[in-house]
Amino acid sequence: MQTGLQRLAGRIILSDGWTRALIAFLAGAALVLGLAPFNVPAVGFVSFPLLVWLLDGASGKPGAGLIRRSCPAFRIGWCFGFGYFVAGLWWLGAAILVDGAEFWWALPLAVFALPMALAVYWGLAAALARLFWSDGVLRLFSFAASIALFEDLRGMLLTGFTWNTVGAIAAPVPLLMGSVSVVGLNGLTLLSVFVFSLPALLVTPARGRALASVFGVVLVGAHVAYGWWHVSIAPAGHVPGVTLRLVQPNILQGQKWDPAEAERIFSRQLELTQAPMPPAPILQGDGSAETPSTEPSRRLVVWPESSFPFILTQRPDAVASLAEALGPGDTLIAGATRMEGEGAKARFFNSVYVIGEDGTILDAQDKLHLVPFGEYLPFQALLESWGINQLTHLPGGFSPGASRRDLEAGPGGPRFLPLICYEIIFPGEIEAHDTRPDFILNVTNDAWYGRTPGPYQHLRQAQLTAVAFGLPLVRAANTGISIVTDSVGRPVAGLALGQGGTVDADLPLPGSPTLYAQWGEKVFYGLLALFGLAAVIGYVRFRRSAD
Repeated sequence: MQTGLQRLAGRIILSDGWTRALIAFLAGAALVLGLAPFNVPAVGFVSFPLLVWLLDGASGKPGAGLIRRSCPAFRIGWCFGFGYFVAGLWWLGAAILVDGAEFWWALPLAVFALPMALAVYWGLAAALARLFWSDGVLRLFSFAASIALFEDLRGMLLTGFTWNTVGAIAAPVPLLMGSVSVVGLNGLTLLSVFVFSLPALLVTPARGRALASVFGVVLVGAHVAYGWWHVSIAPAGHVPGVTLRLVQPNILQGQKWDPAEAERIFSRQLELTQAPMPPAPILQGDGSAETPSTEPSRRLVVWPESSFPFILTQRPDAVASLAEALGPGDTLIAGATRMEGEGAKARFFNSVYVIGEDGTILDAQDKLHLVPFGEYLPFQALLESWGINQLTHLPGGFSPGASRRDLEAGPGGPRFLPLICYEIIFPGEIEAHDTRPDFILNVTNDAWYGRTPGPYQHLRQAQLTAVAFGLPLVRAANTGISIVTDSVGRPVAGLALGQGGTVDADLPLPGSPTLYAQWGEKVFYGLLALFGLAAVIGYVRFRRSAD
């Protein structure tokens, strides 16, 4: 006698045409509820089994060629991916509407065309998984390995775009973030897709249900237990003699590059830099309330991305104002537009400056991973001849930096790894150095996206990158969310989205080098190979039994 779940699975497997496409689209769209700011990871236990059952019924025509046999699975995967990306990235349209009169034509490209293109990765993943499909639990190894492989490729091909990697769904809180310090975000994607898919086995015979229960209990239990242990061994306390002040000016994007607003914006950040420390306590990683240290110390003031509404090196009066605002022992770390050369030969860089108490620029780091169409134009000469410009309106757009390196927060100060805007969502691009930084710095301007899920998703991936390397995160965002977290991702102090003000905190201690910090993606690729081997074994056994 069939259960209700078995009847549901049977109907999904036997569905066809637009019904199958709609189920896939809705399952993908629902998966977004697992991301920030919703944080309902349980939705994965619904979306992924639905996709597995849809692929069970996507066998293709017997005797057809490889491509024709793969088309049904590709269509299902593409519809699922389109639902996931259109529901998870719709807020990109907000950036277009900042200059709506000029870029209105790009709105459907951002909201629909980009998700359609990204969905190709999911279509290819589904097609690859179906090529090695079997029955029972072994088909889930093919399913998880294929999705993880193409999620990894999504972060590398065509400049890469790793936003909303599936693994983030399994890590909504610091207790569940610890696994990324071992397997990385790609590894967490591999394991979480496998676990989320296990309910698909509940419609199989008793042995399949038992396997689903065992795998689920063991892997979820290990994820939670390791997360608890990882948090429990995090270093307590802070770096002696160092305090932080993060400045969140809350400047609307429509005002940010208005020449009439330049002096007001600069003055606003100077005022916040000089404002007295508020007496209110801040939340520590262990849940206790503690006011930042008031002992004589080095103060690190952090301004967000592109915080200067002009080229600082062309404004000696602004340098003098900085020197007046900064006190003895202060170091300013600020996002800035850096210019090399003059006139038509000028090149612009999206940079981080380290500025001493006298206003002198001590060091700088340029952004390496630029946003296509936002900071530079692919095929720039051709597109500009058609009247198309990048959103920043800089002549020629930004140029990428030469290499990434740690910076020192003033002479003898703590070392930090500067990551500008969405560079922080690419942990695989961060290379190990001989000297380990004391913290990760992320300066960003999420004002483009207003009060949408975008800033929350950005923050979650920033937290996961910092946890992967076992380092505190110091994040200054123009409109939020500015935050300081400890080495395991727990918030120490922060300021909400859409608020203006400052965040004052001590600098948390760094953790020990994590396995991911030492081995990088090697652990993920090892797991991927094991999953692939299991998928091949399952496929061979399935074909032999069928013959």
